[in-house]
Amino acid sequence: MPDNRFFAIGHSKITRLQGGAVEALAALKKEDFVWFDFYNPAREELNALAEPLGLSPLSIEDSLDDDQVPKIEDFPTYTFILVNGYDYKDHELSIREYDFCLGKNFLVSVHRGTGPRFFASRVDERIKADLVNIKRGPDFLAHVLIDHVVDEKFHVIEAMQDELQEAEEAILQDVIRFKPQEILRLRRRLLTVRKSLVHEREVLAKICRKDSPFVNEKGIYNYRDIYDHLVRFFETTEISREIISNLMEMYLSMLNNRMTVAANQMNAVVKRLTYITTIFMPLTLLAGIGGMSEWSMMTGSENWRVSYPAFLLLMAVIAGGSILLLRWVDRRWVRRELAGIGTPEVSPPADPIPVTPPRASPALPAPLPSAQAPAAPAPQPMAAPQAVAAPPAVAPVVAPPAAAAPPSPPPAPAPTAGLPPPPKPG
Repeated sequence: MPDNRFFAIGHSKITRLQGGAVEALAALKKEDFVWFDFYNPAREELNALAEPLGLSPLSIEDSLDDDQVPKIEDFPTYTFILVNGYDYKDHELSIREYDFCLGKNFLVSVHRGTGPRFFASRVDERIKADLVNIKRGPDFLAHVLIDHVVDEKFHVIEAMQDELQEAEEAILQDVIRFKPQEILRLRRRLLTVRKSLVHEREVLAKICRKDSPFVNEKGIYNYRDIYDHLVRFFETTEISREIISNLMEMYLSMLNNRMTVAANQMNAVVKRLTYITTIFMPLTLLAGIGGMSEWSMMTGSENWRVSYPAFLLLMAVIAGGSILLLRWVDRRWVRRELAGIGTPEVSPPADPIPVTPPRASPALPAPLPSAQAPAAPAPQPMAAPQAVAAPPAVAPVVAPPAAAAPPSPPPAPAPTAGLPPPPKPG
């Protein structure tokens, strides 16, 4: 049902106009600006403002359509702003749409719903509390309305965070009875909120960049505060999405642990039943054989007093031996497992690096006996060098006779003054 309000705002006071849209249009020439507040309006009511205020048919169509994302559009006579509000009741999220046409001397607000109007007593109280700033222009009034819409988002996001904490406690208390569908539904709601916040953040960023000519430069500081709130809400939703992913991982991990424990318990039960079956299998065989031919096996009916106790004693001994054998096999298997777990796996040693031994110097031949020692060749005297300009006479260098010693290169003679040393033997 339509519930429309119209206010004329001047320097001295705010007056509610009872004459409807016609009186509000007439007040545009008398007052500073006029606020047209529509709740569930009809198309005809908005079309009546198209020509006097210069409203575009596209803005009117978006105002009557509930399936729109937040956006901002500039027109010659106004700026169209669309934001979303949330309503969270009984774990169900519903989105409301708020449309604003911000002009030089007017503000048109359109919102729809099924219950009482949203811009009611609480908004009126905020307007009265900030009356001095609101009288400065329609952009300040639009800031109060948008800020009120954004502040209501906090309660919805806080309620979702409380549900996350409850889900975490439910998982820790009893993972078997926990229903993961609740987390998936909460994740879907957070995605819806995130989608709205992304677009609203862009809308406020454009206003703060002075893209709208109808927002006063002094009023931009107020819109920056709304932008900070949206950024904080967006970060909160991102953190909540990460928490949901962690909760799902924790749920699956704890569920797998419970299933593993149940499987181990079942294995222990089957193991006990296998032991019992193994113990009673030979006893069943003996009881079956004895039951078919007890008179012949028990050496006749006259010996039953001795044969029956002996037969029962034999069965008890076999049962005890089976128990001891199974326990021994079990302990041996456990020891092997523990030895396999406790012994670290030793990797094969790497190939050693080959080390080249140092080369031994060639051994000198042993000296021959003096009788068999070959005679050393007589040294040849060196030829005298050619005479240079007045050189001093140089005596030929003669090597001393070789003694009976292992053959070795003759020592180099000391060079004579002014002459190069003789060449070493090859």
